[in-house]
This record gives sequence, C-alpha cells and structure tokens, in this order.
Amino acid sequence: MIDPTLLEPPYPFQAHLDFRQIDWQPDYARFDLPLAEFLGNRYGLPHGGVYATLLDTVMGYCGCFTGDPDNKRLAMTLSLNTQFLSRPLGKMLIGEGRRTGGGNRTFFAEGVIHDETGEKIATGSGVFRYRSPA
Repeated sequence: MIDPTLLEPPYPFQAHLDFRQIDWQPDYARFDLPLAEFLGNRYGLPHGGVYATLLDTVMGYCGCFTGDPDNKRLAMTLSLNTQFLSRPLGKMLIGEGRRTGGGNRTFFAEGVIHDETGEKIATGSGVFRYRSPA
C-alpha cells in the first residue's frame, strides 16, 4: 500500500469520478473506482471513457513515482490504446499500471482493469512524456 505522505489530493476530474489512489511504487500504480450509476452508458454498463480514463491515470502515474512528495514528476499522454474485453461482474474497478520501459524524456506503460471478482475488463498501453511541475 501507499505511504500516506505520498498521497496526492484528487484533482477535480478524479474527485468527480471518485477514483482513489491505492498504491504507488516505482514503476507501478493502482487506483480503485467504485461503480456508480452516473458512470454508465445507455446500456447501464460503465462507459468506455471511464475505462480509458482509469487506464490513462494508472499508466501515467506508474512512470512518475519519485518517493519524495517535494519532488513531483508529471507526465502527459502522447499515445493511448485501449482494448475492451468484458463487463464488470462486481462493484469496484481496479486499475493497475506498470512502466515497461523508456528513458529520460518518455516512458512506456501497460495497464489492466479488473473488478474485485477477478474479471478482466480492459487493457491498455501508452506512451508518456515527462513534463515540468508547473
């Protein structure tokens, strides 16, 4: 689990959707999202944009861990690919991102979303560029 000193306050869109930072370590990040009716599409399933947002977030965070709350590292998405595999069987989306490579300016990541039953919902890959904090 995450060191509480490294928890970042949710940014407005994150707070609106209610996804929560659960774990953050070198090359790894996890966010959980409780399913709510307002996240659904016209069929009552979570909208594909919810999955893409969660994948983008966990993959972006996984490459930015510094272990120092005073030394934030930020990234912006250059490319994001999402594959929709299934629908949730449970009530919680669990997004995990892992850095797979890169260098000083860009990094590559893969992500997966599953629910608390173990159902794999979506996967993704992305390319991210490091940026300055302000």
